[in-house]
Amino acid sequence: MKLFSNTITTLENAINYSNQKQKVIAQNIANVDTPNYKAKTVTFKDSLSSAMNANVTNNKHIPFSATNNASTAVVTKNGVTYNNSGNSVDMEKEMTDLATNQIYYNALIDRISGKFSSLENVIRGGK
Repeated sequence: MKLFSNTITTLENAINYSNQKQKVIAQNIANVDTPNYKAKTVTFKDSLSSAMNANVTNNKHIPFSATNNASTAVVTKNGVTYNNSGNSVDMEKEMTDLATNQIYYNALIDRISGKFSSLENVIRGGK
């Protein structure tokens, strides 16, 4: 949805990332007792930083390009084991990630709600 700027699209991509991260965290927590289960994580910052630095033409420019192809990847953490069953889920880390993601999601929802409220105000003529 592109109304007036890329802000709504950017917020939508961030909400989709947060949603995917929530699913992966829930999957990790659900499999905490599954033997040989390897925890997963969602990566977004690597693809974001590579997209932001892709079109830098001058060192003095702010390295940002507005793209709609924000991508995330679910990565399995191999080679890490936290207990004798071969499971690599760290419950303390998962619960911390869950709380962090919830705060992030709430902030995004608050921001997109404010954006739509501003648009509604403009449509009504400031009344």
